[in-house]
Amino acid sequence: MSWILDETLLPDLARGAALLGTGGGGDPYIGRLLVQQAIRENGPITVLDPQAESELPDEAFVVPTAMMGAPTVMVEKIPRGTEAVVALRRLEAHLGRRAEATMPIECGGINSMMPLLVGARTGLPVVDADGMGRAFPELQMETFSVYGVSGSPMVVASDREETVLIDTGADDVRMERCSRAIAIQFGGAALIAEYSMTGADVRRTAIPHTMSMSLGAGRAIREARESHSDPVDALTEFFATTVYENVRTLFTGKVGDVERRTTGGFARGHADLRGHDGSHLRLSFQNEHLVAVLDGEVVCVVPDLICVLDEQTGEPITTEGMRWGQRVVVVAISTPPIMRTPEALAVFGPRAFGVDRDFTPVEQLVPGPSLAPA
Repeated sequence: MSWILDETLLPDLARGAALLGTGGGGDPYIGRLLVQQAIRENGPITVLDPQAESELPDEAFVVPTAMMGAPTVMVEKIPRGTEAVVALRRLEAHLGRRAEATMPIECGGINSMMPLLVGARTGLPVVDADGMGRAFPELQMETFSVYGVSGSPMVVASDREETVLIDTGADDVRMERCSRAIAIQFGGAALIAEYSMTGADVRRTAIPHTMSMSLGAGRAIREARESHSDPVDALTEFFATTVYENVRTLFTGKVGDVERRTTGGFARGHADLRGHDGSHLRLSFQNEHLVAVLDGEVVCVVPDLICVLDEQTGEPITTEGMRWGQRVVVVAISTPPIMRTPEALAVFGPRAFGVDRDFTPVEQLVPGPSLAPA
């Protein structure tokens, strides 16, 4: 069933999206402020149930919208708020067809907010689904692409409302490389419209209800904090009711050294953390956390989610927001079956990021409920 998103829901939605961003995806705070302003000016947003054909007919035309670039750039290079609509309208003009809805390409980070901004500014409904179920650094890393929807033609728009149309046919890797080069020329971040598809394609290729899940996860953290209970326990209980199912506590301790650099349009690096029990955790990231190694043993690997939370508040911490001395808890969340098929792992499994190992589900790497000291 469809539902109405107003500005009162945005803080919980942004918090849950930051969690599902697995450290990347861009901090949704700025996006939340942009959406809040747009809702105040234009009214609330209708969110469609992707599994209800009465709401999203098979022939409906859906154009996802998003931001691309390095999260470290987005901290300083704030969008003006019109670029995504410009990208959408340019793509519509090229295709000769108007969109009937927009949708996230990823539910994590700032890209949970960009389609909402488009929806508020244009009146388009937003589909409660996405193509990553988290955040990934590259545009071909989509369940859309894995299951046969082409990313191009796509449009990249700058903050000066310049646009570039890219059409690489079915080669979504080539599309990513070309658009990344353009985004770098646009200052390291840009807004995009891509992966246009039908309602039937959405049902076949997208991960459903991830926007609702972000909202629920953000609410669980907030309510746990307000009741002085453990946010990780609340998240464990919440995700057990979803297709993500498993939450594991990997580590509790303090952030030590963080090596972070912006190169090739990505934020790359690693963080070393020291546990209260003397353990050592290393996190490696490319925008998002990719691998967690505890005392020399891999305990979680992409595409499962690795999330860093403030130990006291449960607030998610992004890779660009990690600082020496922060006291944190690191949790892992398992991804749904659609993201664990051989076809999917070939696109966004460990080896797609140059990690020399096969994917092992976190519930196998960490069989019990927790690795943290009692």
